[in-house]
Amino acid sequence: NDHAVIKRKINMASDIRHRLGTKRKRDSETRASGSNSNDENISTSKNTAINKDYDNLGFGEKLGELRKIHAGIEQKSIFTNEECEDIEAKIQDVARAADRGYYKCPHTVDRAALRNKYFFGEGYTYGAQLEKRGPGMEKLYARGDVDDIPDWIYELVIKRLQRAKIIPENFVNSAVINDYQPGGCIVSHVDPIHIFHRPIVSVSFFSDSALSFGCRFSFKPIRTTEPVLCLPLPRGAVTMLSGYAADGVTHCIRPQDVTARRAVIILRRVRDDAPRMECTTPLSYKQLRYTRRHSYPSRKKSRSRSPDSDTGPQKKHKRHSYHSHHSRKHSKHSRSSTSPPRKSSKKSGKKQRRSSKDTSSRSRSRSPVHKRSKGKRDDAESN
Repeated sequence: NDHAVIKRKINMASDIRHRLGTKRKRDSETRASGSNSNDENISTSKNTAINKDYDNLGFGEKLGELRKIHAGIEQKSIFTNEECEDIEAKIQDVARAADRGYYKCPHTVDRAALRNKYFFGEGYTYGAQLEKRGPGMEKLYARGDVDDIPDWIYELVIKRLQRAKIIPENFVNSAVINDYQPGGCIVSHVDPIHIFHRPIVSVSFFSDSALSFGCRFSFKPIRTTEPVLCLPLPRGAVTMLSGYAADGVTHCIRPQDVTARRAVIILRRVRDDAPRMECTTPLSYKQLRYTRRHSYPSRKKSRSRSPDSDTGPQKKHKRHSYHSHHSRKHSKHSRSSTSPPRKSSKKSGKKQRRSSKDTSSRSRSRSPVHKRSKGKRDDAESN
């Protein structure tokens, strides 16, 4: 019985080794065919990088992966503490403006659990927004669906990188701010190759974090596998990804690596031939409310209309006419005490009778004193 159990375990182990060998051979053939394909099939070949199982790699293969990833990473620390504080204050202003509905374009603000994304210049569809999932399906938003890059990003970030000769002039036409709360994350992905040029430049703010390469996510609850490389991201550090680090392996931000609020500004250049959406998404309720508030006259202007207009509220119109009648009456008595009396005509007498009838009908509900005084005045005029 013991020999039978041992033989069964040996057969199971050999079967598992055979399956793993077949899978590795299939993956290597797919990578080889993808490397010889043209630009249209680049996203298909990168699908093997997204689904790559790094847990089953040997020590030599992992070491080769690390060398290729390190070759495409460059990091520099050029921002001082004062510069970081100024930029962080601007990022906080962007978050407040988004909460107040300041940005009119429908796709500038993209909210998720514990992470907010702000697109400027250019934005694109990704993740659950895609009609068809998979690499190569991403598209740029239609022109006008994203707000322009703020001036402070040009002045405080882009020009600073140009002076340090990290990026050339006129390279950046897309800026994204990712604002993470503690425990926030972004799943493993490759920045769309058919949309963005390389390098991908990012600057970290608020706190330290880490960028993980080669992780796989599972959810409910959220978990990640061990990364091939965990790259530290200090506050104020500039990170540039190109080559295999940007195209051949996925990168992500794990929840356990975000222990405090953290923000990153990602600067990229969009390809001229990148696919773009044609139709726009309807405005959200907050954005629609903002546009209505700023495209129509305010309530104060509508209240200050003349009493002869039909659009004013009826109750206020009556109150205004009542007070205006008494003010005219008071001004008439003041003129009579200081200036000689005016010559009355028949037409003016008729107008006065009409106005007195109107005021008497209004004053019936006021007090009985007004009623008696009006009656005496009518009797005097009739006599």
